Amino acid sequence: MKILYISISGNTRSFVTRLADYAASTHNDPIEIKEIHENSVFEDETEPFFTFVPTYLDGGNGVDNGDTEILTETMRDYLDYHGNFRYCLGVVGSGNKNFNHQYCLTAKQYAENFSFPFLADYELRGTQEDIEQVYAILVNASKN
Repeated sequence: MKILYISISGNTRSFVTRLADYAASTHNDPIEIKEIHENSVFEDETEPFFTFVPTYLDGGNGVDNGDTEILTETMRDYLDYHGNFRYCLGVVGSGNKNFNHQYCLTAKQYAENFSFPFLADYELRGTQEDIEQVYAILVNASKN
């Protein structure tokens, strides 16, 4: 299994790292993780992967204004690069539930724009329960 992610504040990095540790130690299932950031060298993806993105939007309420993605555009560009999105099995989003409709809006927008499924969500750094649930969802999605 492979995960591409972008992390601005470190929350997504923490979650993905803990997810990979859980998969390896509990299920003997190594997960390759790859962080995409503004200095990443874009490469052609040739194998299935999952995308993890936090939500950072430009103000507003996320419904009729303020749903413009900021800070995570590098991941969008990476997915667009030579059609890398074709290998994405789905997206997992994170955010802060205090932001109501904006919670995980970036991941939902990716799913809609790239036509891959929105698989799961977790808040901030996520809990151990979130890690276990997301892992099960990824395993199931890998089989389909």
